[in-house]
Amino acid sequence: MREVWSNYTSDRSKKNRSKEKNTWQRAINIASWVSLILCGILAVWGYQSGIFQSVETMQQFVNRFGMIGALIFVLIQIVQVVFPIIPGGISCLAGVLLFGVVPGFFYNYIGISVGSCIAFGIARSLGRPVLYKMFPGKMIEKYLTWTELKGRFLKLFALAIFLPVAPDDFLCYLAGTTNMTWKQFVTVIFLGKPFSIALYSLGLTTLFQVIFHLV
Repeated sequence: MREVWSNYTSDRSKKNRSKEKNTWQRAINIASWVSLILCGILAVWGYQSGIFQSVETMQQFVNRFGMIGALIFVLIQIVQVVFPIIPGGISCLAGVLLFGVVPGFFYNYIGISVGSCIAFGIARSLGRPVLYKMFPGKMIEKYLTWTELKGRFLKLFALAIFLPVAPDDFLCYLAGTTNMTWKQFVTVIFLGKPFSIALYSLGLTTLFQVIFHLV
């Protein structure tokens, strides 16, 4: 009888965890779609109101708000790393277009670096279960193999952060579940992020300007 009850409670616990996981992922997916729709609405509004007529008009609009506008943007960057509902490339592009190349890069760097450290800290406190609540199972299983390579994860993580070819937000969470130290993580982020942010920001800005002129 005791064994039957134990199996029953175990199965029920698994079902509850699975349900909670699906709820979290569904909420994140919904938030992602809502954010994309809002970005689309904002883009249409900005174009119709003349704000998006050129890069100069966008920067003039943002400059009206002074440092408050920059602070809000940095906070948005922090949030989009901790809760990855906005594609990082879009926010990096926005930073450069709205504030200029140098200030935009600087604000991108601060927001993304701080957000990355927060993500690492959350995973360090909550452990691996937080990964399954926030990210698809296929992505988790794919990169978990990195943690199984003895002494290789730090090198692979540093390479992924240096080059914008992997899901950095997820990897920051994953790093928090490993034996990587805070010193190692912060060093990789603060030394590796500038190059990847520059590639993202300048590359997407160039592409945007080409498309903008064609339109």
